[in-house]
Amino acid sequence: MTNSDPICPLCDRPIPHGGGSLHHLIPKLKGGKGGPTVLLHQICHKEVHATLSEAELARSFNTVEALRAHPRLEKFLNWVRKRPPGFRSKVPGKRRGR
Repeated sequence: MTNSDPICPLCDRPIPHGGGSLHHLIPKLKGGKGGPTVLLHQICHKEVHATLSEAELARSFNTVEALRAHPRLEKFLNWVRKRPPGFRSKVPGKRRGR
């Protein structure tokens, strides 16, 4: 980990080299191809998609601020901020259907 590691906009922890995942703020399936993206920790990205459907992401959760304000994600982010930057875990619960 170096000082130049990117910072995850959701949890504010540094993203170690190779530990990031590109998130389309508007899902590609909902017209977001070529739209704005943010680099998130893989664990944060998985939690976003485990929590919200593509339609919900496109309609109501297409900004970092909106994602951070979602009750389940807010709880997750408070938990994951206490973990080291390279922390990985299986996301509990079933992945949402597409």
